[in-house]
Amino acid sequence: MKKEIRALVLMAGVFLLFFWLPVDSARFTNAVLESLHLSRWYAREHVLLCLVPAFFIAGAIGVFISQASVMKYLGAGANKVLAYGVASVSGSILAVCSCTVLPLFARIWKMGAGLGPACAFLYSGPAINVLAIILTARILGMELGIARAVGAIGFSVVIGLLMHLIFRKEEAEKAALQAAMPEPEVTRPLWKNAVFFAIMVGILVFANWGAPNDYEVRLTDGQTARVAVIQTPEDTPDRVWVFKTLSGADAGQEFRAAPDQVAERVPVAGAWTMIWQNKWLITAALGVLFGLVLALWMEIAWWKIALAALPPLALALAVPAQGLWVLLPFSAAVIGLAVITASQPGEPQAWFSSTWTFAKQIMPLLLAGVLVAGLLLGRPGHEGLIPSKYVQMLVGDSPDTFLAITGLGGSAVEPAARAMWPVWTNLFASVFGAFMYFATLTEVPILQGLLGAGMGKGPALALLLAGPALSLPNMLVIRGIMGTKRAAVFCSLVVVMATLAGLLYGSLF
Repeated sequence: MKKEIRALVLMAGVFLLFFWLPVDSARFTNAVLESLHLSRWYAREHVLLCLVPAFFIAGAIGVFISQASVMKYLGAGANKVLAYGVASVSGSILAVCSCTVLPLFARIWKMGAGLGPACAFLYSGPAINVLAIILTARILGMELGIARAVGAIGFSVVIGLLMHLIFRKEEAEKAALQAAMPEPEVTRPLWKNAVFFAIMVGILVFANWGAPNDYEVRLTDGQTARVAVIQTPEDTPDRVWVFKTLSGADAGQEFRAAPDQVAERVPVAGAWTMIWQNKWLITAALGVLFGLVLALWMEIAWWKIALAALPPLALALAVPAQGLWVLLPFSAAVIGLAVITASQPGEPQAWFSSTWTFAKQIMPLLLAGVLVAGLLLGRPGHEGLIPSKYVQMLVGDSPDTFLAITGLGGSAVEPAARAMWPVWTNLFASVFGAFMYFATLTEVPILQGLLGAGMGKGPALALLLAGPALSLPNMLVIRGIMGTKRAAVFCSLVVVMATLAGLLYGSLF
């Protein structure tokens, strides 16, 4: 009977949802389009180049790294200094977004990693991104960049320790069970596994190597400046370039230019630019090395690897190495790897099976979360159901705008609002950042716009510490991996600590 009532309530709820669907509202229809735009962008920019390699790495961890090794360095009974050091360093090396880190977190968690080290890894992957911290310092100011670096590194350890402390009873039971497990047989030397994973991580990193942010820009009126890009025409509602001058008498000044005013934009020469210009050659070289490893150490037949390599090679020579074209040879390589591992009994087949299991578990939740995030919050520079003016109003340096819009100025509420304003703005920035999806580095231009609209420095830091590490899609998957209670505590710790850090930073600066 209960099952039938539940079905009836669900049917009635769906019926009422469609009955009252506000399709005549321009904001609603625009929000639906924004959710689809965000999902398309996510599919193009993150699924093939970020998530698919991460799924293969996660699957390989379960097959090629012994459970004893994971428990030795990250287990519930491991040395705390070693465990948290390994978790934070390994996470920061990857420099991935809040969604790409999920398959890797899921694998080490299921293999017996302690809750504390696993959560330290989960936070450090997207939060301790060296490039993002450098970009924050250059675009938003050195003080905010240093505060972000210190906060992110400290958070990864503190949040992990607090998770271990809160769930210490369960962790003690896990440690006791792990201590009783026998040492498994090692089938391959450690250095071979290290090389194998280094190649896969290298492919993940270099395939996603971002364009440089320093440019020499020449405008149509003849002016030339060395600049950092704040926002591109795709990110701004009025479709203009937003630059920040990096040198000369105007250093630190922002200026805007329409696309037809930018005559030339050349990346400044340097190591980052050189790697970016050759990223696909580096990725291809790593792919060749990966094929050798599969043949020599995984005992996959040479002719299978050669056949799998022909389509991506032909596509790489036939299509331009720019735009969406680059996804064709990369996709062909992924398909080839899937076919040769799925058809090879033993470790390769187990690797493919593990990879496919993670993809089935995580991808639907991620895509559903991206749709909802786009519907509610839109994309940078584009609104969803929640108007951006309200977001700006609620994170301002003072409550004046809030009091004016709500009509509460001069009322009995005003003194309380002014007294609680720092707490509220930092808490709201943390929660807003936790639910919004930030791809790697996109939080910097978004914050630049919010700071320009009056956002305080404290809330800015709170958003920087909570936003990259969490997102609505991320939270849905974390709940599926380690349960509602642990996921709620982890997300709450990130929000609370980001809020406290924002309060402290706002009071000092």
